[in-house]
Amino acid sequence: MKSKLSVLGLGGTIFAALCCFTPILPVVLTALGLTGVLGVVYTDAVLLPLLAGFLILTGYALWPMKSQK
Repeated sequence: MKSKLSVLGLGGTIFAALCCFTPILPVVLTALGLTGVLGVVYTDAVLLPLLAGFLILTGYALWPMKSQK
């Protein structure tokens, strides 16, 4: 269970970081035809809490691995 959480957390962290710091999200949403959602999703009010949540999830998943060693 913890390995699934760590994979989800790391994947989400990488994706959110790419969306925060590079213009990959507008490119992906334009390719999918969802440019109307771009104004809502591509703001710091959405992406930064998402990044923080995935970082917390990653820390929660990796903490027991550190304490077992």
